[in-house]
Amino acid sequence: MAFAAMGGGQPVGFSVGLALGGVLTDTIGWRWGFYIAAILNIAVLGIAIWGLPKEIDDRSAEGPQSSAWRHKISRLRTEIDWVGAGVASASLALLSYAFSAITGSTADIRQPSTIASLTTAIALIPVFILWVGRQERLGKPAIIPNSLWRNRTFTTICIAVFFTWGSFNALETILTFYFQKAQGLSAIRTSLYFLPAPVSGTLSNVIMGLVVHRVKANYLVLGGCLLSVVAPLVLVGAGIHSNYWETGFLANIFNPIGADSLFTIANLLITSVFPAKTQALAGGVFNTVSQIGKAVGLALVAVIASTVTAESRIADKTSPAALMDGYRATWWYSFACILFTVVICLWGLRGIGMVGHKRD
Repeated sequence: MAFAAMGGGQPVGFSVGLALGGVLTDTIGWRWGFYIAAILNIAVLGIAIWGLPKEIDDRSAEGPQSSAWRHKISRLRTEIDWVGAGVASASLALLSYAFSAITGSTADIRQPSTIASLTTAIALIPVFILWVGRQERLGKPAIIPNSLWRNRTFTTICIAVFFTWGSFNALETILTFYFQKAQGLSAIRTSLYFLPAPVSGTLSNVIMGLVVHRVKANYLVLGGCLLSVVAPLVLVGAGIHSNYWETGFLANIFNPIGADSLFTIANLLITSVFPAKTQALAGGVFNTVSQIGKAVGLALVAVIASTVTAESRIADKTSPAALMDGYRATWWYSFACILFTVVICLWGLRGIGMVGHKRD
């Protein structure tokens, strides 16, 4: 149940934030969304300082000196792969810039700045792989050791969460545009339309926590993903005047299920396929991959929507009908992502059995 609650926090939080943002936009102003986010972050920081243990492993050879600032600074200098972190961050930042640059028009990919950003981002990927491989061979800290990817189960869940998390966030974001720009709904009404999503996410996690130790993990992941397929399928058939209960409601009900089930199962799998000393690193990599998937998914659907709308036969590219062409294309993309996840999990998670049993 603990992993189920933790796994559902991200999709449920995203849905609640989306709904709250709509209310704020039509009432006290959209800036309050950022103010509230800052306040919540400060509150979380205070809770973390108060509630989290200062030392995860108190068996350090340094004894009482392990909490000294000099020791902490030394650990920051010697136990973190700063070069690897810098290379990875630079690659992701440049890739995000390139995607954002071509969102308005794919013709902008010919711009020198876009070409330079995209080629540099791609070139840094093998540099990163070679660097962390070198670090691992020398026994030095590597931000993402290449050896992690030799575990088939871990590689599978990382690929799965990359596409699932990207699809989940992309579908909800485009669904927001559909409600407001295609159907002309207010921000408050749009936010109310998203309320089924956190409810569905919460129920999914409760059910997952109750059955995870009774049903094989691969069946749970596949079942969750197959249920999530319903969300993009009902939306690709939606029109400007479609009934909410037949489209948006069903999409909000089924969309979070795949992401929730995958997060819960993935965290349990990490604890079962890796030794204790590697679990924290593997968990961090898994969550990082999910965030990268979110960023890439949002960037790709923005490019897809704008490109398809620009090529629409409808003269007025800002009309709801032209926008719907782009939105449908993104929902087909989400559908393809989920199906790809199903195929990957069929291969990579075969024979893993049940997880969630307490180990002595």
